Amino acid sequence: MTEYPEALSWKIHGERTVYDNRWVTVNLVDVEPPDGSRFEHHVVKLDRVAVALLINEKEECLTLWRYRFAVNQWGYELIGGLVEDGEDPAFTAAREAVEETGWKPTGEPEHIGRFQPLPGIIDAPVDAYLWRAAEKVGEPTDAEEAARIEWIPVDRVLDLVRRGEVLGSGAIIPLLYYLASRNAGTSGTR
Repeated sequence: MTEYPEALSWKIHGERTVYDNRWVTVNLVDVEPPDGSRFEHHVVKLDRVAVALLINEKEECLTLWRYRFAVNQWGYELIGGLVEDGEDPAFTAAREAVEETGWKPTGEPEHIGRFQPLPGIIDAPVDAYLWRAAEKVGEPTDAEEAARIEWIPVDRVLDLVRRGEVLGSGAIIPLLYYLASRNAGTSGTR
């Protein structure tokens, strides 16, 4: 692990919650950056999420086409959901795949990584997992998740991201990771 000078770290003097419910918590954190100033900074805290990237033998990825009212946009997303207390994130991603699509990931998942989408103000950890096989086990049990479930050729992904048709970092990061690793001849290849 890389070490950083202590003098560049921010000091936290305290924290208070100003809004809290099942979905989101907003805290004001009493911080002191390296310049010695001191102020309260908003921090939004969200639950941990696990995302599943399923790739089939045809080099297609399983996606959900859905509408997101918060940004008033339709687009492609990967499968994912909130990690329940005590639940392994890989199990969450696989469970959500079955619930949202009717496809069950098979084999051992590859942990692509953990990331924070907007770490300057939002604490929202995301774990992403890759499976290279899945079997159809039924119909989705959560009918509100997608207007359409679709296997998209991986070769179309970059163009879809460029056009803004892939929604959210929870889909964009794993997909771009897969493309980069595939092109680099590393973990994304068979």
